[in-house]
Amino acid sequence: MTNKPVVTRFAPSPTGLLHSGSYRTALFAYIFARQNTGKFILRIEDTDKERSKKEYEDNIMDSLKWLGLDYDEFYRQSERTEIYKKYITKLVDAGYAYISKETPKEPGDREEVIRFKNPNKKVVFDDLIRGKIEFDTTELKDFIIAKSMDEPVFHLVNVVDDYEMGMTHIIRGEDHISNTPRQILIYEAIGAPIPQFAHIPLLLATDKSKLSKRHGALPVSGYREKGYLPDAILNYMALLGWHPTDDTEILSLKQIIEQFSLERVQKGGAVFDEEKLMWFNKQYVSKLSDTEFIDHAKSFIPEWLSRSDDTLQRLLPLLREKIVTFANITELFGSAGELRFVHSIQKYKPDQLLWKKAPDREVTKSHLVECRKMIRELAGKSPTIEMIKAAIWPYAEANGKGHVLWPLRMSLTGQEKSPDPFTCLYILGIDESLKRIDAAILSLNS
Repeated sequence: MTNKPVVTRFAPSPTGLLHSGSYRTALFAYIFARQNTGKFILRIEDTDKERSKKEYEDNIMDSLKWLGLDYDEFYRQSERTEIYKKYITKLVDAGYAYISKETPKEPGDREEVIRFKNPNKKVVFDDLIRGKIEFDTTELKDFIIAKSMDEPVFHLVNVVDDYEMGMTHIIRGEDHISNTPRQILIYEAIGAPIPQFAHIPLLLATDKSKLSKRHGALPVSGYREKGYLPDAILNYMALLGWHPTDDTEILSLKQIIEQFSLERVQKGGAVFDEEKLMWFNKQYVSKLSDTEFIDHAKSFIPEWLSRSDDTLQRLLPLLREKIVTFANITELFGSAGELRFVHSIQKYKPDQLLWKKAPDREVTKSHLVECRKMIRELAGKSPTIEMIKAAIWPYAEANGKGHVLWPLRMSLTGQEKSPDPFTCLYILGIDESLKRIDAAILSLNS
């Protein structure tokens, strides 16, 4: 098959939300096809009618689109029943399979299935990642390829589809190695060329157990909801089990396609570490322009803030500094977030304005009055954070930074945790800041 144009596929079952390990398989198959100017196919394996759901199929397609993994052809196995029936008939007529009378072991078990007649021989294939692999198929016995003429099972439909769709390379997880002997026997029986296999290492959770939907990984849509960028996820997933020739970590999809090789895919399992994924996401967030940042942030910004372009623009540098994923924006403005003061100040007791090392109301009030005068002089000047700090800092240094800046910050935010008072003044604007300082001075008189 080496002379044929490269064709790869991603063949998920729509029986649940797929975790990142499944999409890493799709990514490797996609990269290999694009690197070789070949074809990448999406095939929905929905022969399990009871468990397959349209919502899961939609999730698979939406996730691939969001990741930017475009496919050239699309198929559903549920729409190909007549094709499988033709091959089942062919195998039975040629003596490679037979209708087997079964003794039901449990209620509902079939009394009749179609089994492949095992030739009981050794199967050898060269895996592009793992090298030569050899199986004695005797232990497989005569295995089931269909429950009836209209109900083929996994091994048969995989082989038929891969043959009919011209698959040259089967890139899939190492958990499928044990399926390969059965499938090779079926390839030989239908007279089909055997594609090249590449079994990539499984992804592991941080405790080195197998990554699964229930253990250590979200579906791609889950990471999207948490505000990750697709480019960051693709970059990180590509380096799970593969690495370039140098130590470069930040790679665009174009660069990955240029540098990728199956020979550099490792045999051992790769650990999926969300802390590392967060690091990648932070790198990609930092590369966004302000316009791109706002576009990605829109769905996470509170409605009241989205209506205030000026406030959002003043917040932008701080948001860029603080977030790792865009969902962090929602947290920052939440009930326990350090930016919740931007919307409205939290209620506080007058004594909370007092610096713990000098809890004197009159002294505190005098510092706020002086700060108010300096801030008032900035009105109408569109001051920067640096201008605000330059106006207040000398006074704070002369009178004790904690004595001056603690009550100032508390009067602006009502929070023990928030940005520094100069940043808070800049975000709120001069007019709103003066209102809050006036309210604090008045509370100290009570």
